[in-house]
Amino acid sequence: MTDPKGQNDNSASPEQGAEPVVSKPYIMPDDPEEGSAEALAKELAEARDKTLRTLAEMENLRQRTRREVADSKVYGITGFARDVLDIADSLQRALDAVPAETRELADPMLKTLIEGVELTERSLLNTLEKNGVKKFDPLGEKFNPNFQQAMYEVPDASVPAGTVVQVVQAGYTIGERVLRPALVAVSKGGAKTPAPEQQQ
Repeated sequence: MTDPKGQNDNSASPEQGAEPVVSKPYIMPDDPEEGSAEALAKELAEARDKTLRTLAEMENLRQRTRREVADSKVYGITGFARDVLDIADSLQRALDAVPAETRELADPMLKTLIEGVELTERSLLNTLEKNGVKKFDPLGEKFNPNFQQAMYEVPDASVPAGTVVQVVQAGYTIGERVLRPALVAVSKGGAKTPAPEQQQ
């Protein structure tokens, strides 16, 4: 640019009055440790600690996510499997409704029907098992409240107290969890007393 007198501002030389460039002097921080090697080492250690903690948190998150995905694969069908158990129970009740003696003496059509129900039940149980759902029948085992639900006690001196002497309804597991506890009768282990006739 030119000024009104026609002279160029850029033509001024340092000798003609331009101010020399002077850098500002370094001002020491208020904290004498700031900038020292010890302070830098401390900062580095803190940064390294934060980095390690962040990496550990990321690894924990990765493992937790992996577990949740695996659990969802195993336990994702829990609601569906619980509903299907009603079908398995109905098939079992249908088979139990025909005593063994009647099956032997039954006409060929009834035998074929019974075989069809048995085949359907086996197929359903095999399909459930392929998907991680397993049936268990604790008859004769020691009562385990984690897997069984006691419906009533039966005085029976022939077996130790707390033994499952009757299974009212079979139980099921899915993976390592109980899908449905077995409904059982448990022995008292005492002397036999006259009781009303029990259902078998």
